[in-house]
Amino acid sequence: MDNMASKRDYYEVLGVSKNASDDEIKKAYRKLAVKYHPDRNPGDKEAEAKFKEINEAHEVLSDKQKRARYDQFGHAGVGGASGFGGGSNAYGGFSGNPFGGSAGGFNFNGQTFNFDFGGGGLDDILGDLFGFGARGGARRPRRGADYQTSVMLTFEEAIFGTTKKITVDGNDLTVKIPAGIDDGMSVRLKGKGGPAPTDGGEAGDLYVRIRVKPHKHLTREGTIILSEQTVSMVDAALGCEIEVETVDGTVTMKVPAGTQSGTPFKLSGHGVPFRADGDRGPHIVTVIVETPKNLSKKQKELLEEFRGSKKRGFWN
Repeated sequence: MDNMASKRDYYEVLGVSKNASDDEIKKAYRKLAVKYHPDRNPGDKEAEAKFKEINEAHEVLSDKQKRARYDQFGHAGVGGASGFGGGSNAYGGFSGNPFGGSAGGFNFNGQTFNFDFGGGGLDDILGDLFGFGARGGARRPRRGADYQTSVMLTFEEAIFGTTKKITVDGNDLTVKIPAGIDDGMSVRLKGKGGPAPTDGGEAGDLYVRIRVKPHKHLTREGTIILSEQTVSMVDAALGCEIEVETVDGTVTMKVPAGTQSGTPFKLSGHGVPFRADGDRGPHIVTVIVETPKNLSKKQKELLEEFRGSKKRGFWN
């Protein structure tokens, strides 16, 4: 079962109706957040899971645009299928700043917290204190230093994956970037860091931090891609077809008659890959209806005629 199918309805999570006001959502969130806050439930894994679920629901329902997309498309409309968020990820790195083998960290409520033990990590500290590794037995051999570097990707390279060549300490190294990686994530190259200590052990690792250039027209939110498309007032009223720029090229999208400004439309399968089998999130296009500013005399007369007809009840 994928992540979207297992997620509870956000309104159900907060215990509010689908037509709840912003104030009702805020009050419900505060009440539940206080009840399930980790400080009030130390060591309670169930309470911690509920607290994260409550925060996720509030993040979506308290944002007008995200709430509108969620109401129309469900979890798929707010990037709910992401398989790459939090803690260690599918790329062998971390979603926050990597500190190499001498550090640890955890992800809570979308924020990564890191801590640095120094030296060779927690096992080495325990080994120094008790003469053996944390898991028992002889002390673990020391490792070389972990190195860090970064690479810049285009928006499309991050979506589809790519291969980059980097140079570290005079060596040409090839880095395979998996599809769906996001800005701030890291790829780990095992054994490509600092050399092994002269008294034995293994070489350190190289962490390649990913940077992604912004796109001119597209943005990313988890596994979904977002864009806006402007249409004229007449096209929105009568309906039309528009050309939409996606990472897969130009796609023709139908805008139904009577479309209101701010209406989102979903292009399935044109978003970010989130599973190894190639499944992708959607591309959501928000239609913005443009109101004309400089009307000719004839255009004004036609609009006045339309307004008069509407007042007389000829139009619904």
